[in-house]
Amino acid sequence: MRKQEEKEANGTSKDTSAGTGTSSDGKTDINKEKRKKTEELEKKKVPLYKLFTFADAFDVGMMVVGAVAAMANGMAQPMMTFIFGDVINAFGSGTDQNVLHRVTKVILNFVYLGIASGVASLLSVTCWTITGERQAARIRELYLKSILRQDMAFFDKEMTTGQVIERMSGDTLLVQDSIGEKIGKGLQLTTTFFGGFIVAFVRGWLLALVMLSCIPLIALAGAVVSRIVSTLSTRAQTKYSEAGNVAVQTIGSIRTVASFNGEIRAVTIYDQLIHKAYKSYVREGTATGLGMGLVFMILFCTYGLAVWYGSKLILNKGYNGGIIINIQMAVIIGAMSLGQASSCITAFAEGQAAAYRIFEAIKRKPDIDVLDTAGVVLKDMKGNVELKDVYFSYPARPDHIIFNGFSLNVSSGTTVAIVGESGSGKSTVINLIERFYDPQSGQVLIDGVDLKTMKLGWIRSKIGLVSQEPLLFATTIKENITYGKEDATVEEIKRAIELANAAKFVDKLPNGIDTMVGERGIQLSGGQKQRIAIARAIIKNPKILLLDEATSALDLESERVVQEALNRIMLERTTIIVAHRLSTVRNADTIAVIHQGKLVEQGSHLELIENIDGPYSQLINLQAMHQDKYALPPPDGGSEREIISSRGNSSRHLFNAFAMTHAQDCPDITVTKETDGIDQDPNSVKKKVPMRRLFALNKPEALILLFGSITATVHGIIFPVFSIIISSSIKVYFVIKINTLNSLIKV
Repeated sequence: MRKQEEKEANGTSKDTSAGTGTSSDGKTDINKEKRKKTEELEKKKVPLYKLFTFADAFDVGMMVVGAVAAMANGMAQPMMTFIFGDVINAFGSGTDQNVLHRVTKVILNFVYLGIASGVASLLSVTCWTITGERQAARIRELYLKSILRQDMAFFDKEMTTGQVIERMSGDTLLVQDSIGEKIGKGLQLTTTFFGGFIVAFVRGWLLALVMLSCIPLIALAGAVVSRIVSTLSTRAQTKYSEAGNVAVQTIGSIRTVASFNGEIRAVTIYDQLIHKAYKSYVREGTATGLGMGLVFMILFCTYGLAVWYGSKLILNKGYNGGIIINIQMAVIIGAMSLGQASSCITAFAEGQAAAYRIFEAIKRKPDIDVLDTAGVVLKDMKGNVELKDVYFSYPARPDHIIFNGFSLNVSSGTTVAIVGESGSGKSTVINLIERFYDPQSGQVLIDGVDLKTMKLGWIRSKIGLVSQEPLLFATTIKENITYGKEDATVEEIKRAIELANAAKFVDKLPNGIDTMVGERGIQLSGGQKQRIAIARAIIKNPKILLLDEATSALDLESERVVQEALNRIMLERTTIIVAHRLSTVRNADTIAVIHQGKLVEQGSHLELIENIDGPYSQLINLQAMHQDKYALPPPDGGSEREIISSRGNSSRHLFNAFAMTHAQDCPDITVTKETDGIDQDPNSVKKKVPMRRLFALNKPEALILLFGSITATVHGIIFPVFSIIISSSIKVYFVIKINTLNSLIKV
């Protein structure tokens, strides 16, 4: 019961878990729904041109220059075959006296072409790299902005923390790769492909037409590989995203994991997801390798056909060796560029799939939009709160009704405590007032104005929230407090610290308000973190204060100090308290008892205990049976009613039962000094990891690596061998006599 109640204090109790999927059945349903959406995402991708959706005018200019330069660079290799053919003719048809002059004259064209190609390549890579970085940065910014503006339903149903991190770190890199230098490379190779065949058809269309027969086969192989790679890449990225979510949850809750010896279980789950991603990438690599192998096989077979048919053209059509070599090299270079484009095609396919996932999140407009500037702004806010005939269920569990005609009225400046058993809907009231969710029916009113019609950012600035377990960011105390008010002055920060009863321990810290609190405030005690959270909540001077189990996780001494701080800040404010410990709300102006999403009893503590069989009295008796500490014996033998009556029921005196007016100040736990950075010797040299250590990590894959190294070596030898074949064909065209040539090509 205690554990469930603590979850509820953070909005994740049974009533909230119905929406967020933290119950076992709900979690299963939500996981199935998320898996279904993931499978749908694996099949979807954006058109290639939509990758440039977020390019501005400067990016367009850079892309135009980069595209022109890439195409110019792509034409360099087909043009080189012209020059190479002339060199072959110069060698083959020249005499000993003039061959050097003829070759030297042609060779200068190589120099001019090299200079032009170098300039074009520089412009292409530079322009596409710059525009790719710019667009990727803009996409990351827009993605994060879009994620932060989403409502809670989005995170309940569609996205996890790990998936957000994976999108930011993994998918954006895939998109950047597909809109950056890879585009320039793709344009260059495409231009080389078309340029090669244009040159070939201009020089000799018969041989070019014969060699063109290889293109459909290459295109088919590329299309199949691209489709397979796109699907497998998306699947692998999804598994990495799930694995990242496991890592985030485990590391973020490392103390809880360690206390339950859950490290091995977490590693096992992580390893299973990584293994699934690994298998997808292995299949992707296999598909890519098979596709490239098919492309090269087709190319070399086509070249064999070209050598044979080129020899026949020399005999029958009057072609010379230079033209034949020119055509063969132009087609081979063009076709090989299509094969080399497989890496670009893979990058485009992965980028298109990743872009779909990112762009869908960017363009998603939430139902509750904190960035929406439209809406009502009250000139003189009083702080009256009313929930009127509210029907509500969480988006992730629409079949589980939380409120069924619930109504509650909180007058300005009063304190209302909401109590009830776990799962009754207490924290849901907080969620609706903060407008984390909207009711399906009914209204949430602030000063008589429907919360849906109000400017969300403005109304949230008027509401202060203190939760059971406050989340502090890994920065200084000062920056944590100014999170509540960005333009707060140092005087305002110190005033908030004083009101939060935190000045004494903050002054003792090594760097005062500039002290780093560590990850999630790990350097501070529970009471200290809670007081910093209170200071953060009140620095914006909220009209409405929401206390969601603000002291239930603290020990008695820390609770006393925190409650004193709460007593100070509750003055002149509308305060709504969600409480589990009934002893902490006895002096509230009104106590509202909720049971199964309905308001079953309401009144002051004295009024409610008059009904000994009422829900409130039953809750008191239940807590008294389970935990004696909840039953506070009145001092000096006075009756509880006398003690309560003497204190009154004003919110100004709330929590006096725990105030311990005559008690001494509890000792504060000071943090150890934390440096802002790691001390480093500026003269120290960064150590390098020995290569043998890296090799040792690959021992399990030694056989695969050996086999891969051997096959890679064989693949590397192919082109030197190919050069020997080319030289042999040239020799056939120029050195061997005609009758010998006839015998070589005779079929």
